[in-house]
Amino acid sequence: MSEFLFGVYGEKFSSRALGGGTQKLTRKEVKTLQLNIGRRCNLACHHCHVESGPKKTEAMSSSDINRVLEILLRNPKIDTLDITGGAPEMHPDFRVLVSGAKRLGVRVIDRCNLTILYERGQEDTAEFLAQEGVEVIASLPCYSLNNVEKQRGKGVFGKSIDALRLLNDLGYGKKSSSLVLNLVHNPIGAELPPATEELERTYREQLETLFEVQFNKLLTITNMPIKRFAHELEREGRFEGYMSLLVNHFNPSTLKSLMCRDLISVGFDGRLWDCDFNQMLELPFAGETKSLEETIWNDSDWSRFEGQPIGTDGHCFGCTAGAGSSCGGALT
Repeated sequence: MSEFLFGVYGEKFSSRALGGGTQKLTRKEVKTLQLNIGRRCNLACHHCHVESGPKKTEAMSSSDINRVLEILLRNPKIDTLDITGGAPEMHPDFRVLVSGAKRLGVRVIDRCNLTILYERGQEDTAEFLAQEGVEVIASLPCYSLNNVEKQRGKGVFGKSIDALRLLNDLGYGKKSSSLVLNLVHNPIGAELPPATEELERTYREQLETLFEVQFNKLLTITNMPIKRFAHELEREGRFEGYMSLLVNHFNPSTLKSLMCRDLISVGFDGRLWDCDFNQMLELPFAGETKSLEETIWNDSDWSRFEGQPIGTDGHCFGCTAGAGSSCGGALT
């Protein structure tokens, strides 16, 4: 159902955002390399567009990890390595990747679900992140137990709060520290995120008052109508309604700041994609056919990607609705 409707909404995005196809969404200079190093995760959240979970086995090879470090070395204009998954910390070469990138002077982001810090074998992961100066972007969809556990499962909220306290104890989120801890909010259901400034104020008041937890910034991200969340919407008969919400709130001012403009996404198999969402939908990189797929092994000079077109479809309304949405939060 959603695949059929995506064709319809893809045409709407082309018409609304790209002048009926006469314009192209094109890439600027590549500044961020977002790496999905595996699908394995200790959680299976309802909104997960990667459909990660404990039984997933897909993982980037050690040779591909080393190739990524080589690409960073040869492309100094790529100043940020954004590591995601699954739970990226579960990858056996996670620390090799982090330490290697930090030695190159690259800003490293770990997209952490917080509860992973209490899994077996992860007892010193928080300390490792602090020692390496890794920026932590932590998923906490709400400041209340009921809302978090409705989306992420029983027992998740308490572990998340404990993990935030642990990170705070190491200096994360403190005004006197350089260790960055940003939180991520995404709506529980089929709605747009509220205004970031007001919501951040509420998060800060609730977390500091009730749990003595501090953080740097709140990032608001729209739930993307793909994979696990799309299946949930379809089961509940709300897919078309949610897509209409996104289309009706299309904001053209978000286009200039879309994350795909200066980011390239790399899958666990080394293939290149325009963004993590396109990766999950297998939309060809830079509008090319699948027989011409790019991988991290094709060429180490990534300056050639500047000016290339970016693949779009109906889900792009998720990034351009309201205040906009990206892995770095709202766009306007």
